[in-house]
Amino acid sequence: MNDNQHKAGFVNIIGVPNVGKSTLMNAITGENLSIVNAKVQTTRHRIMGFVNGDDYQIVFSDTPGIIDKPSYKLHEAMMGFVGTALEDADVILFVMDVKEEIPSEEIIKKITKSGAPLIIAINKIDLSNQEFLENKVLQIKSAFESADIIPISAQHKFNIESLLKLIIAKLPESPPFFPKDELTDKTMRFFVSELIREQILIQYQKEIPYSCEVSIEEYLEESKRIEIRGTIYVNRETQKAIILGKGGLAIKRLGTEARKKIEEFTEKHIYLDLTVKVSKDWRENDNQLKKFGYSNQ
Repeated sequence: MNDNQHKAGFVNIIGVPNVGKSTLMNAITGENLSIVNAKVQTTRHRIMGFVNGDDYQIVFSDTPGIIDKPSYKLHEAMMGFVGTALEDADVILFVMDVKEEIPSEEIIKKITKSGAPLIIAINKIDLSNQEFLENKVLQIKSAFESADIIPISAQHKFNIESLLKLIIAKLPESPPFFPKDELTDKTMRFFVSELIREQILIQYQKEIPYSCEVSIEEYLEESKRIEIRGTIYVNRETQKAIILGKGGLAIKRLGTEARKKIEEFTEKHIYLDLTVKVSKDWRENDNQLKKFGYSNQ
């Protein structure tokens, strides 16, 4: 097949927090590339996942949820990932919760100004009824005149094949951007850090998950075993004490559950050593944010 018969493009998934972007990304790619959690701001980075066919390659990007008013430099960096995704998209996939209000004019302008083909996926339709859905479609058509609208349920994988066909139809002709045996642009170190952070989201409450960042300091892989040493950074000493727990029980539980998930992901035996360090106001520290990968540079 000639290259000019092959389609490829960047399909960037955009939306406000908790509409199911990460669940959709995982459903489409068939891989758990993004953390899925009920807490807001679960996704912090732009994560790419590749879907390949004989004559196409779709480069999906899961992005952080759109925040109208960023509170920290961390949030500004996260919104930088969203801005870049809007700029370099061949197709924009805007995900809305069926119960969500129509976005503000400012968000609508951000989404439509790129000129890229726009698909709006109305997610979680299993939580609605036909009449409500039909009214929602009419409202969205009024706000996004040129968009294609498709109802889906990412959790139940309803209408995912139809969504894929619609996306492929809108891709430009191009050779693949990545080798077709690759699944993502991220390294194993990144996914290990995300699996540890996922357990922090699950096991700790209130501000703790939002005050933590995970850095993998050492990753030594052998044929059947991987040794991993990671550091959990927090803002304050009181948060460090909460992560550790009385007698170190909390971090031991965290490490045990994270190790299980990493073993499932890597299919290897894992030795995991976690420590906790205080990095005061790391969410406002440019050098720390760069270290943690929050940079478009």
